[in-house]
Amino acid sequence: MDFDLNLPKFLADNFEFTINGVKPTTFYLGSTTPVAANPGQLEVQVKLFGLIPVRHMTVSVVPEIRVIPGGQAIGVMVESEGVMVVGRSAIVDEKGIRHNPAAEAGVELGDVLIKVNGQKVETESQVRDIINKLGQDGKSLDMELRDRHSKEIYKTRIKPIYCNETKRYRIGLFVRDSTAGVGTMTFFDPQTKSYGALGHIISDIDTCQPINLDRGKIVAARIEGIRIGRKGQPGEKMGVFRGENDISGTITKNTNCGIFGKLNKAPKNIYGNGTVPVAMAGEVKEGPAEIYTVLKGDKIEKFKIQIEQVNPHSTEGKGMIIKIVDQRLLQKTGGIIQGMSGSPIIQDGKLVGAVTHVFINDPSRGYGVLAEWMLYDSGVLPKHVSERNYAEFGAMTNIAC
Repeated sequence: MDFDLNLPKFLADNFEFTINGVKPTTFYLGSTTPVAANPGQLEVQVKLFGLIPVRHMTVSVVPEIRVIPGGQAIGVMVESEGVMVVGRSAIVDEKGIRHNPAAEAGVELGDVLIKVNGQKVETESQVRDIINKLGQDGKSLDMELRDRHSKEIYKTRIKPIYCNETKRYRIGLFVRDSTAGVGTMTFFDPQTKSYGALGHIISDIDTCQPINLDRGKIVAARIEGIRIGRKGQPGEKMGVFRGENDISGTITKNTNCGIFGKLNKAPKNIYGNGTVPVAMAGEVKEGPAEIYTVLKGDKIEKFKIQIEQVNPHSTEGKGMIIKIVDQRLLQKTGGIIQGMSGSPIIQDGKLVGAVTHVFINDPSRGYGVLAEWMLYDSGVLPKHVSERNYAEFGAMTNIAC
């Protein structure tokens, strides 16, 4: 462990360090004091001339975490809590009059419908049938929804209208109960059976609102084709789900740093039987690195990148700015493409992060999330070790991959 005080040597020579009340038997005088320590809490005291207290710090020492690096293509299936409002439309009744009762009641895109007349709703078909039945009975709907902005529950009453086009009662909403897509696994922890993938939150494709996870699973996927990315037109991997023979697991968390859960069995490690250490945020540096990802079938390949900037204290999805420098990858994909999210980034033999976003105006560049943040959200590393500050992402000229 290093303490970097950024002091000139003539000052550092006059400082005394104590750890848990004991002066280290060995340390370097100067800007950095290396201290060997066991995992746990350390009380560090710094005094000038051994008398004047200068700084007191409580430091959490993190044990080395070792994981199996990912790179596998995975199919992701997520079901939300309730059903998300993804569209609104006018209803034309039998007299040709247009109505939009949901819009008039203040229901907005991205709101989540949780209950109708006290009954929890989980699927699109369930909501459709309830609305039609209550409409036939001449009854109104007492609806409970979660506001897309405040995340608070609000209630509203809506009376269904008979739609002359569909021949059933409607309230003027389109809803979605699930989403699916292809991504990449980042790591697997053999000790806890936990995995991390994607490196970013799963949001609804129409509303761009984060999905409130109810349940989900991942399975193995096979990449069948590539749509090359270009400036202003992000590319994508085109894949098919292979089922649960090779990879299968639950999704229990959907966070700014990715999706997390448990695997039923350890994935194959194509790089040998060993694990690799995970780099803490302070260890990641600018310079060359590699990503592991699949471009065809289920074959994981290595490609060269450059870590251009490291922001260890920034919001989770912007921990790194990366650039694809591997000419073969650029030729095949044009750069970072959708479906590449979660591709592990390896530097100096350590897992340092995962690919997350692409810059729309420059597909060769994008963001990476730091592996340390993924470890916290996965539960592999206790959150009390860090004082992370969660923040909403502002407007970004990039998209999730």
